[in-house]
Amino acid sequence: MFLGRTAIDEGLLSKEQLRSNAWRRVYRGIYADSRIEITHTVRCSVAAEYLLPPDGVIAGRSAARLYGVDAVPAGDPVEALVSRSAVVIPHVGLIVHRGLLAPEDRRELDGLAVTTVARTCWDLARWLPLIEAVVVIDQLLARRAVTPADLEAYRLKRRAEKPTPRGIRRYEDVLALVDGGAESPQETRLRVRLAQAGLPRLETQVVVRNAAGGQVARVDLGWRELRIAIEYDGAWHFDTFTQMNRDRDRDVDLETAGWIVVHVTANQLRNDFDGVLSRIRAARRRRGVR
Repeated sequence: MFLGRTAIDEGLLSKEQLRSNAWRRVYRGIYADSRIEITHTVRCSVAAEYLLPPDGVIAGRSAARLYGVDAVPAGDPVEALVSRSAVVIPHVGLIVHRGLLAPEDRRELDGLAVTTVARTCWDLARWLPLIEAVVVIDQLLARRAVTPADLEAYRLKRRAEKPTPRGIRRYEDVLALVDGGAESPQETRLRVRLAQAGLPRLETQVVVRNAAGGQVARVDLGWRELRIAIEYDGAWHFDTFTQMNRDRDRDVDLETAGWIVVHVTANQLRNDFDGVLSRIRAARRRRGVR
């Protein structure tokens, strides 16, 4: 990585050479060899070295990405946190938040200054729409980058501060919805939207057993006491006839075990959520729930 202006001033490259296909622009004025894969981690490193002040740290969705969350797209802008008085030149592809950062909320990760996982979750809850914050924190929980106990301890720490910090209620709202059992972002989005619609909390990754105790299936979401399963069907469920036949056989096994199965597709979640709610409420009525 290098500054284009420095390379020109030192006679290493001409302006025409800098514009050639041999180099790739990472940020305005900052270039790299075009053979290098410009990953999100690389862009975080470049931002930390060339664009952020000494007290700046990688934060938010970028920190979550560094902790291994695939739910954060690699091409998203890099997010950073700096002090309120810091001077940062705006760049396309860099989102800078300003605020206070306690020393214990900062750590080094592969040579990069980054917010701790608990502080990352705090920032996600404040900076993202509620559902999307839950999606990313669910993934952090699923990867065991953080535990529910860690999140609760951080909540108690911030709740005890005087004055009470801004964002504490939003953080608590998010924590009330997180569940590390989700296996995909869409499962989280479905689960949270159902909770927001007033339905009782769903259990994730429910193991269904038959009368003999043998495992019949593991379903995405469910109410065990009602024997109702809710399955999110991503695109891969429809890739082959073999997979569709497996899904059909699995449904038969679940129904034989006395379970009602409600399937939800991506299109239904996006465009017909009222219809999804109607089918789930109908299943609950079949179990005698008013």
